[in-house]
Amino acid sequence: MSDKPTGKNSNMMRYMGLGTQMMALMLVAVWGGIKLDKLLGMKFPLFLISFPLVALFISLWQLIKEFNKPK
Repeated sequence: MSDKPTGKNSNMMRYMGLGTQMMALMLVAVWGGIKLDKLLGMKFPLFLISFPLVALFISLWQLIKEFNKPK
């Protein structure tokens, strides 16, 4: 017997992992943007806006790569 999940469960776990990874990346990007804006004393939240946008593009790129991967 194989302990490897098959079928619907393996796909569900794969996409839940991607969602968790996307959420963690966004949280780190927001936290880093806030900290960097405070550290540099910026009046306009440049890093708070730009870091999550970059993280979003990275996450979407990873998602597209995962969908195009053969099963």
